[in-house]
Amino acid sequence: MGLAGHKIIRSYPDEPSSALEELMTDYGDDVLRTAYFYLGDRHLAEDVSQEVFLRVYRKWSTFRGESSVKTWLMTITINLCRDKLGLKSNREEPVDPTLLKQAGQPSAEEETMRRLNRTTILRYVKMLPTQYHEVLYLYYYLELSTKEISHMTNSPEGTVRTRLHRARELLGDYLLEEGYHG
Repeated sequence: MGLAGHKIIRSYPDEPSSALEELMTDYGDDVLRTAYFYLGDRHLAEDVSQEVFLRVYRKWSTFRGESSVKTWLMTITINLCRDKLGLKSNREEPVDPTLLKQAGQPSAEEETMRRLNRTTILRYVKMLPTQYHEVLYLYYYLELSTKEISHMTNSPEGTVRTRLHRARELLGDYLLEEGYHG
């Protein structure tokens, strides 16, 4: 896991607007991808991303550094997404969030990978119960540790490890049932 994911608060400016600019540069893509993963709608994901950074700006002086900045941001993002899911009824089919781009047309290769991921692995990840697809996303896509996931989800670390293990098993079962060996 890279050190950027664990940048501590002391390395950011005390002044909220300066810190916000650096946070958006360091974690803006992660926040948007996470929101998109949860919501499956680009416009809602963009709205949530803006709300995350607005909250961070307002609460910057209250962040105590008990977790990494990334963990704090992802916790805010996930909580806002969970709130939105209570209001959202029509979802787009999920796509691999690593292929989400800010602007422009995707290349033929990117489009092919997006379709592949839409129809295979990510579709099955999203079919898992929430507690399982959530830990897979946080662990593999955001490269968070089980300890960080535990903090974000308010679950014991042992529970996170159990969910991760069970999620892998279920995902493997789904893929085998469909004859996916790739």
